[in-house]
Amino acid sequence: MTVTEHSPDLPYPPALTAPAPRGGCPFAPPPAYERAREETPVTRVTLWDGSSCWLVTRYEDVRSVLGDARFSARADRPGFPFLSEGRKQTSVGRTSFIRMDDPGHARLRRMLTADFMVRKIEAMRPEVQRLADELLDRMTAGRDSADLVAEFALPLPSLVICRLLGVPYADHDFFQGRSNTLINEASTPDEMRTAAGELTAYLTRLAHEKSGSPDDGLISRLLERGELDCDDVAAMGVLLLIAGHETTANMTALSVLALLREPAQLERLRADPGLIDGAVEELLRYLSIVHKGLPRVAVEDVTVGGVTVPAGEGVLCLLNTANRDEDVFASGGGLDVTRNARRHVAFGFGVHQCLGQPLARLELRIALETLLRRLPEMRLTVPITDIRFRTDMSVYGVHALPVAW
Repeated sequence: MTVTEHSPDLPYPPALTAPAPRGGCPFAPPPAYERAREETPVTRVTLWDGSSCWLVTRYEDVRSVLGDARFSARADRPGFPFLSEGRKQTSVGRTSFIRMDDPGHARLRRMLTADFMVRKIEAMRPEVQRLADELLDRMTAGRDSADLVAEFALPLPSLVICRLLGVPYADHDFFQGRSNTLINEASTPDEMRTAAGELTAYLTRLAHEKSGSPDDGLISRLLERGELDCDDVAAMGVLLLIAGHETTANMTALSVLALLREPAQLERLRADPGLIDGAVEELLRYLSIVHKGLPRVAVEDVTVGGVTVPAGEGVLCLLNTANRDEDVFASGGGLDVTRNARRHVAFGFGVHQCLGQPLARLELRIALETLLRRLPEMRLTVPITDIRFRTDMSVYGVHALPVAW
């Protein structure tokens, strides 16, 4: 059946809201979204400002939208769905390539491809392992408890992305503070504009410095290509800096919490460290920390899951419900570290699929293997009900993770 916006077969105004409230399990998508996947997998949803867009919840439909050039990633197109006023107000002006369509997107992305190839990232393994061990040495020295987020999960990817880009780690408090503001859906437009302006100005100044005194970091290499000016490089640097530490930091902490909540899975992984690569894929699938949906807008009428999405209307693709679609992942609501989960869409799909996924995988494998090996008695020091989850952030996770060993 093909339906349109005003079909009597659809509730209008939409009954669903985005974001929807989460349920009792902190790792599961909102129950309303999971029901939608089973009952009305392509349906309408009301956004914060009373506008509406289409919610896509099934695995095959999510891949269909994200792989279809008839859906645009450009935030300046009418109908593009924003999840907050702040996000909408800061979408104007110079933007990163994730908010571009081809050919502009492809041109900029190709400038980074060589730096994120699997072989190039794998060569970083000894350095990432050294950093992980140093952080754990410092965290465990003379103590038996700590906040895993502040002392390990956050500094590890921050150190790595700083070294990759050529950004001084001494400035990490500055850029992490601005990053938190930019990914917080509760931030006001003024707060987001200020944070974006300060972070962009910082990276622009850094790019100008490196144009006269280059190093072996990615910012210098981009400038040396001669295709981008300092402002363009700064815009790209903002994306890489934020994505390069926020996602992996939250995946690390949330993965540890999920494993601590599933002792049988944790013991299986401890007993067979060879499972770590597959376990990382399963955790990416199970947790899906980009939890509020990937936005797109139709540039022409497109049929998705039997529903016609008219040109000029927005779409939110839910990675977390797609990754628990039981037509693809049997018993998808459960965690199984022996599952073959490589087909997950935690990194998106299509031409905009996450460029940095080889680095994220390397960091997660090293972080989890090192924690399990060196802290075999690691445990939570507070009830899970006392842990603050990042429900207001575009990247899901925990604000702190108190553990002992």
